[in-house]
Amino acid sequence: QVQLVESGGGLVQAGGSLRLSCAASGRAVNRYAMGWFRQAPGKEREFVAASSWSGSSTYYADSVKGRFTMSKNNAKNTVYLQMNSLKPEDTAVYYCATDRVSRRTVVRTTLNEYDYWGQGTQVTVSS
Repeated sequence: QVQLVESGGGLVQAGGSLRLSCAASGRAVNRYAMGWFRQAPGKEREFVAASSWSGSSTYYADSVKGRFTMSKNNAKNTVYLQMNSLKPEDTAVYYCATDRVSRRTVVRTTLNEYDYWGQGTQVTVSS
């Protein structure tokens, strides 16, 4: 049984930082690409960042590039999303997800390529 549990969300002022964590069980983060997505009220879920199974490649949405950093700790089977210089438009529920295929060469950024999802963690950025 694959389970992903996000944590680290909260309320922060614009310009502040948060670090999200996603603890995985039942699937190794060093064998599957992992992704972060977010969904704001009234909007569709969108791609934020994704890291290859090896960790050698990481991709970011243009809206977060230069402000967010994705990393992982294989020993803890956990991935992270460091979010700096937060803006009110970053307010959303953030989800982590795991690729449906192990050790894919190309990192995917579309939702339907990910088969297991966490419950989400709320991030609210006040202006």
